[in-house]
Formats: sequence, C-alpha cells, structure tokens
Amino acid sequence: MRKMTLLGWLAVVSLILAACAPAATPTAAPAEPTAASSASGLPDLGGQEITVAIENAYLPFNYIRLDNGQAEGWDYDTLAEVCKRLNCKPVYQEIAWDFMIAAVADGQFDMAADGITITEERAKTVDYSVGYIKVDQRIMVRLDESRMDSIETFKAGDFRLGTQKGTTNYDESVKLVGESRVTAFDTFGDAVQALINGDVDGVCIDDTAGVGYVGVNADKIKLLPGKLVGQELGFIFPKGSALVAPINAALQSMMADGALNEINKKWFGPEFKMTYDEIGPGAYDNPTPTPQP
Repeated sequence: MRKMTLLGWLAVVSLILAACAPAATPTAAPAEPTAASSASGLPDLGGQEITVAIENAYLPFNYIRLDNGQAEGWDYDTLAEVCKRLNCKPVYQEIAWDFMIAAVADGQFDMAADGITITEERAKTVDYSVGYIKVDQRIMVRLDESRMDSIETFKAGDFRLGTQKGTTNYDESVKLVGESRVTAFDTFGDAVQALINGDVDGVCIDDTAGVGYVGVNADKIKLLPGKLVGQELGFIFPKGSALVAPINAALQSMMADGALNEINKKWFGPEFKMTYDEIGPGAYDNPTPTPQP
C-alpha cells in the first residue's frame, strides 16, 4: 500500500486485474452509473448498511475536498457501484492507517477501503476481497539527485529512505537498506515533503501514488528506474465475514462488464488533477506529524 494525476497512470490502469473511536465522515455523492450492467445472479443484501473504515488522506483512493467538503475517490465510486449491484449502503468512518487493519480484524468495521496491499501476513488476521489492481513499489528521489541513478546505487550508498509507517513499503524499505536508514512518517505526503526539503534522500512508494506526486512536482522529484516488488491491492474484512463472497461477486461482475475499467480510467488517468494541497487531513489531526525513527 501506498499515496496523483496523469498520463503515467495509464500504465497502471493497464495492469488492472481483468479479471481510537473513528469519527464519521461526510457522505460521498452517489457515483454516476458507470456501465450498463445486470445485477441478475448477484446476491441481494436487502439494503444492509456496511461500515467502511477509510483514511480520507490517500489520493486518488479517498479524500475530502477543501473547497466543498465533498468526499471523493476511487473507493467511493467503486463501493457505490458495488452497493448499487448488491442493494447495500456503505457508511464511511475515518480512521488512521496504522490502526485500520487491527480495527477491522477486531470487528470494529465491516470492511476497510484504503489501497491495502494483499499479503500472507495480513491474511492471517483479516480476509481479503479479490485483488482489484496491481502496483509496483518504486523509489522516488529529488530531481537534481546525481549521487544515485538506480535502486542498486541507492542501496549501496549511505542514503536515508522515507516511507509511511505500517505499510508494505516500510517493510520493503527495511529489506533494501536496513532499519537504521529508514524514516517512517504518518502519511506519504509527509514523506514526500521531507524528501523535497532534503530531510531524506528517497521515498519508497507505490507507483500509483508516485507517478501522481511526480506529476504535480515535476520540477522537484522523479522516480528511479526499476521496482522493488509488484503486489495486488484489495478490500479487507474481519475473518469469516459473510460480505466477502457478495462483494467479490460484484467486483468480478464489474470487471466483466467494463464498469471497473471506467472507474479506473477516471481516477488513474490524465483527467485526475487533485493534489494534496486541495484536500483535508482526513483521519490525521496533525498535518505534519513527527517522523518515527
């Protein structure tokens, strides 16, 4: 996992699989119908409300616009379409990333939507939906960086790597350079700002997020060639949740009839222009948290 505009995102779209008490957040406007589809054969959840843990600080998956207070993002549109097909209602609640997986595992929420990487370790405590997108983990550096030109030269030097705490990006960062050279931040936005400020030498980030950051900071940062690892993202649920099967069925129907592809083009394509300066802090009260060593 993890955090956005732009032509480069079309490369990500091509990889889409065909196939603390949290505070209530603003209700997202219903998504426009994406593609003609028949719900025939899909489960009917009878109007069930589904509580969804969400960060509201992860472009383009979920965020709150500063100009109108509207909740938007890939997660909102996708779950609106899922519930349209299943006859259910998503009820969103904000929670910070580092508490999210444990809270879902504990049954505090019916599910979580936040660009969550599917891993064997996490699957011990939560159930996953089918994977809905593939991402590659990349290393971002400053545009004028001349000390390294690849992941290998970054690893070989005495360079500090920033990323978001509690993510698979953090795990891969430690594997690459060792824990002593990794600085963890509450959000990817803080890690990228630290890179721009010169406080770290690179940031480990998913390509979906990294391409977007580069798009809006093309005069400051760039992505090194190559990748650390490729992974899939999915929704998570408490172990044994009865929601996994129907939501999987809805996602697979959306993959089959093109509805998911239309949503992907909207949020991962060049039309998306939202930046972190235009959204609220979401689940984070302090927009510039102290790095965690």
